[in-house]
Amino acid sequence: MTANHPEAVIRHSITAADQAAITAMRLATAPMKGKINGPAARLPFADIMRHTPAAPGVTYEEARVGGVAGWWCRPEASAPTDSVVLFLHGGGYVLGSAEAHRNFVSQLVARVGVDFFVPDYRLAPEHPFPAAIEDVLAAYRGLGALGKRRIALAGDSAGGGLALVTAALATDEAAAVRPCAALVFSPWTDLTLASASFQTRAEADPIFTKDALGSLARHYLQGYDGHDARVSPVYGKLAGLPPVQVHVGDAEVLLDDSVRYVALAQAAGVPAELHEWEGLPHVFASNLDGFQAASKALDLGGAFLAAQLA
Repeated sequence: MTANHPEAVIRHSITAADQAAITAMRLATAPMKGKINGPAARLPFADIMRHTPAAPGVTYEEARVGGVAGWWCRPEASAPTDSVVLFLHGGGYVLGSAEAHRNFVSQLVARVGVDFFVPDYRLAPEHPFPAAIEDVLAAYRGLGALGKRRIALAGDSAGGGLALVTAALATDEAAAVRPCAALVFSPWTDLTLASASFQTRAEADPIFTKDALGSLARHYLQGYDGHDARVSPVYGKLAGLPPVQVHVGDAEVLLDDSVRYVALAQAAGVPAELHEWEGLPHVFASNLDGFQAASKALDLGGAFLAAQLA
């Protein structure tokens, strides 16, 4: 293992059906590639996320936790427990909402069988760094104040990066409940855009370009240093973190954000697991109607969280 290559990667081959689906997706998204790059994309992005089918047997409730508004996503038939998952939605720190992501979250709720809280952390450019991480930490502490003693973190894309940042900060915070796990899908772990896959996967990625993600990063950072560990968890202290499971498609420019993070985590002694999915795009697990691999990734992630929360 080197600092850039994990000790072990669990690679999943693409099915013929998913190969056909990604080919069709590339044709459909070609006119919009690189256009998800600022606040103007909020409505279409929310519409995309709402297309994830809702899992049966999950209820939703608006609430505030730690003073932060959001949504509870709860299994209907669940006994009271001190376990909970804090899920952080993606959207490049500029897009996304708890309401738009709740169908995607419901798929994990149904598999894990515990409550999830999805906070509506403040978005850039109206609220640049450190607003997002301040809100997420407030929500995390709020869950502890509600008596939750086993708290796992989860998230996708920028929310995946936020989950990993929060895991590190909460692990080091003496007054907080230590997180017991982190599950992330296509996490954005380096806002300096230093990963080699911005070049090697530039053509393969059907959604994002380096310029588009650079625009989102500028909205969030507004001149702040992207090397700060509260922004880019790949530059943070990783020793002592709880078990981490990462899912990433190998047809996305953020591929190496996952590869680099897991390699560094493993080198620091963290039980970190990387699942790399051949030919699949960014946060493919939210596209249950499009990809057979989506339900498989959610099954693996759900089983991981259930085991860590048990």
